[in-house]
Amino acid sequence: MAPPTGVASSPSTSSSEVGSLPPLPPPSRPLGVAILAVLVGIYGILWIVVGGLALAGQVGTAAFHSYLGQPFKLGSLSAFEIELVILIVGLIILGLALGLYHLRTWALALSLLFLIFVLVEYGIAHAFLTLGFLLSLVIFLYLLAVSGHFR
Repeated sequence: MAPPTGVASSPSTSSSEVGSLPPLPPPSRPLGVAILAVLVGIYGILWIVVGGLALAGQVGTAAFHSYLGQPFKLGSLSAFEIELVILIVGLIILGLALGLYHLRTWALALSLLFLIFVLVEYGIAHAFLTLGFLLSLVIFLYLLAVSGHFR
């Protein structure tokens, strides 16, 4: 007598059958993570453009330094080194955006650490009811909620 349709005839499986299972489908990307990744990517591109233009001398040095504050010093770094740091930070931000888009765990961890830093910064300033604090808190909680999608 044949077993009913949909019921396996033998509960035991050999080790060769286990190795031939199809791969798991990739986790679905939450829409909010995709939007966040695109916005972070745009922000990173903006940093890259500003750093690249400053390095290339296309941004007026006086305008650039007046934006940063006169006189602007970051330790013993020269203006060239500061512009190079801006370019490198832009590349890191763009890499973070790509990591978020591809649901990488390191990008989630880095984003959560950055958001914790921002929230603590707002807390030190006693600015709990500001748009920046509330938006950072919502993004932090959202990333925690969708953390199961990251691999």
